[in-house]
Amino acid sequence: MTDDGHVQTLARAHRRVAGAVIGAILVLYFGLILLIALAKPLLGRLVVPGLSLAILFGAVVTVAAWLLTVMYVVWANRYYDHAARRGRS
Repeated sequence: MTDDGHVQTLARAHRRVAGAVIGAILVLYFGLILLIALAKPLLGRLVVPGLSLAILFGAVVTVAAWLLTVMYVVWANRYYDHAARRGRS
């Protein structure tokens, strides 16, 4: 594979993975915002005393965003960085 072909393949892989991560995070955040805007009575329900669905969903969105970020970093370290180094040598 030529250097240009390698770089283009690597750039496509990066855009695909980064786009998927960004898309998933946006869906989570905007989904929560829409729930807050449109379903306040639902989010006000208590799961256990002192813990409403709103707090629970907010925590889930936050943890999911962290996990997606960690997944992206692991992918970048294992695949992207190695592939970029191979392309330079």
